[in-house]
Amino acid sequence: MKNLTKIDPEIYQEIIKETNRQKNGLIMIASENFTSEAVLETMATVLSNKYAEGYPDKRYYTGNQFIDNIETYCIERAKKLFQAEHVNVQPHSGTSANLAAYFALLKPGDKILSMDLSHGGHLSHGSKASLVSQLYQISHYGVDPKTETIDYDQLTKIALAEKPQLIISGASSYPRQIDFAKINQIAQKIKAYHLADIAHIAGLCVANLHHSAINNADVITTTTHKTLRGPRSAVIIAKSELAQKIDKAVFPGIQGGPLEHIIAAKAVCFKQAMSAKFKKDQQQTIKNATTLAQTLLANNIRLVSGGTDTHLILIDLRPLKITGKQAADILAKANIYTNFNVIPFDDQPANNPSGLRLGAAALTTQGLKETEMQLIGQTIADILKNPNTENLQNKAKELVEELTNKFPIYQELSC
Repeated sequence: MKNLTKIDPEIYQEIIKETNRQKNGLIMIASENFTSEAVLETMATVLSNKYAEGYPDKRYYTGNQFIDNIETYCIERAKKLFQAEHVNVQPHSGTSANLAAYFALLKPGDKILSMDLSHGGHLSHGSKASLVSQLYQISHYGVDPKTETIDYDQLTKIALAEKPQLIISGASSYPRQIDFAKINQIAQKIKAYHLADIAHIAGLCVANLHHSAINNADVITTTTHKTLRGPRSAVIIAKSELAQKIDKAVFPGIQGGPLEHIIAAKAVCFKQAMSAKFKKDQQQTIKNATTLAQTLLANNIRLVSGGTDTHLILIDLRPLKITGKQAADILAKANIYTNFNVIPFDDQPANNPSGLRLGAAALTTQGLKETEMQLIGQTIADILKNPNTENLQNKAKELVEELTNKFPIYQELSC
């Protein structure tokens, strides 16, 4: 970054500080991961300079012959990775991918049935705070109060009563596997579309470690920066008969020029995700999350649904008499980064809820395994049970320093 140091030293210094924060902390936010240096390099290229409205061989600007090649690589790799009939690689984010899919499949005023935000769903699935709720009629399904897993009987009853045009599966804070096939059967029964949002679990899905949404959904959306380890972006996967609708909804429907430097980075990400190492790392992610969950449970920390099948864990902090924000802030002081989160049937507000969400994806990318996850789980349990104990905070900082020195990330980046 020799040019940046001269032109804008203030921004350069903040980038260096953030790089050091990531390198010297334990990143346990379930939606975050470390992308490869190859992906970082790809994003910082002259591809950022090019306008490329349209699609390969159908652009509204000249000079796109090489851009077309790159986007075609990205599309073909995504189709191979996801075993998909059609993929649009232009959406900028998971939310914009979802909005494009709704635009393609629905009319304003149509009905959507999706998972309740407080039970694990996502804002873009129809939360009252989202634009989606102003355009469509939203109803929600949730989890069983006893098992805290998806109540498929309730989902069926609501679907039969409401007759939505679209059912959305997928979640942002649900730690268990989702039965996409069962939800697809319900959608077919009422002649509704089924959209599966696999943003959190895409890496697990392509490694065959989670129920597949392929052939069990009309449209699939996913981000590329969580378990997939790519750039912050998204794609839409669809059946061939919906390809034209999806493409028109993305451009010119809700977007103009695509971010071709990000599309190139996605192509690199997809190539890496087809490797044997990637699959092995996804297996380790689940092992790490399971070990973390078991360690917390052994310390009498209550987990929503009693554990995890995926990369994420949701802690119910109510028995400990602290809130999610308090817990996240205390752990952050020890350089352990998590996020507060609502839990099913939460009686606390969303800005200070009763839950804490943890993820194992970034730590797995960093190289940590079960032994380290036990140490981290024990440390988190100790702090959550004794949040005002300075000695525990200091011990946690020492552990973080030891682990980040032993398992360095981005060794080639100068700081």
